[in-house]
Amino acid sequence: MRANPYATRIETLVVDGKPVETDQEGYIQDMNQWSEGFAKAQAAKEGLELTDEHWEIIYFIRNYYEEHGVQSEVRKMIKHFKEKWGPERGNNHHLHDLFPYGGPQKQGNRVAGIRRTKGEH
Repeated sequence: MRANPYATRIETLVVDGKPVETDQEGYIQDMNQWSEGFAKAQAAKEGLELTDEHWEIIYFIRNYYEEHGVQSEVRKMIKHFKEKWGPERGNNHHLHDLFPYGGPQKQGNRVAGIRRTKGEH
């Protein structure tokens, strides 16, 4: 299953010694190939060091997608993490600080192995 039918090129990310295809932006091509190893490798490629907070967001993104079949909207992420972490950390600014290259909905989805949405730019 291709994540981005409009991909201009396919790249390969080596994860635990095995190739995993992504599009030119880093979105995984086969969501079944996602692993924590992929998340670490993609994050490293993007200059991101994963913390416990990143992992909480990654698993929120994955679980939401698994349950609903679509990406979570940022406002739903904010509501969830505001309840969990409090207003100082559970806000749009903090989530974008954690994922500075596109926020949790772009960079977070790439690292979490969720496909690029058709309307995403």
